[in-house]
Amino acid sequence: MINSIKQLDRETFERIFGNEEQCLKVLAEQKWGNGFRCRKCGHTNYCQGRSPYSRRCTRCKYEESACAFTIFHRCRIPLTLGFRILYDVCRDETISTYKLAQEYNLRQMTCWRFKKNIVECLEELKREHRTEASE
Repeated sequence: MINSIKQLDRETFERIFGNEEQCLKVLAEQKWGNGFRCRKCGHTNYCQGRSPYSRRCTRCKYEESACAFTIFHRCRIPLTLGFRILYDVCRDETISTYKLAQEYNLRQMTCWRFKKNIVECLEELKREHRTEASE
């Protein structure tokens, strides 16, 4: 998903990730694109959870949101804003957290923490890509 976000222009990005429901839909598709597996019991059958795009295990009733265990896990900023920051960082990893804070009217430390998560994720993807290329 991150690699495809890099290639979008701002207008297309806003159309795809313009509201929270669209963001949750994309997250759910990416997260469970290869099927659902409960983190607690390993069961693969699910039903819709209480919140939009969440999934609930039909065996143990564990419910997981689309944001859980992603870079948006426990993120306290609105999801649409998180995706905008993700877009900015993916396009320019050297973007200043001060600039992000100013642009989105957030605390600099909030931007720093979120950018740190994004950069770690990008580095992990690069490592995986190098490993796949060497095999």
